[in-house]
Amino acid sequence: MYCNLQESGWAHAMSEQCLPGEAAQGIADLSTPNTIRLKDPAALQAALSAAPFHRWLGIQVAAVSHDRVELTMPWRDELVSNPVRQTAHGGILASLVDLSGFYALLSTGVAVRATADLRVDYHRAATPSALRTRSRVVKTGRRICVADTEVLDPTGILLASGRGAYLTE
Repeated sequence: MYCNLQESGWAHAMSEQCLPGEAAQGIADLSTPNTIRLKDPAALQAALSAAPFHRWLGIQVAAVSHDRVELTMPWRDELVSNPVRQTAHGGILASLVDLSGFYALLSTGVAVRATADLRVDYHRAATPSALRTRSRVVKTGRRICVADTEVLDPTGILLASGRGAYLTE
């Protein structure tokens, strides 16, 4: 089931009314942000899928562990910024770095509110194939948390890497 986040609000979009039962059970009461812990892949996927941009990208949760998250994204023709070389726009890779780091922190129970800083290094052009991210929590603090992310092609070649700093409550 789909609920419009802007119309219904975050807590409602994450409720049992909008999520499949198993996913809703994995999400704590979002009215108390410090209790959020999305360690269950279904709950993390449900939270990720609440945003229209994330759904458009087609991002899927591949793995969740204590302080790590892996996401996958299928190739879409709309990602191409250079039609001659068939390469993805760098903003897509930056978005993957940002989102993957953000959700790695959410999976640890940190109440992330926004991205404070983002640094991305581009190592190779992303060409038509699925993309995979691997994020690792570096530091959790009272106000700022940090996560590192790698964006890889299906063979494990590093396409981009980055570090995000995120504001918390």
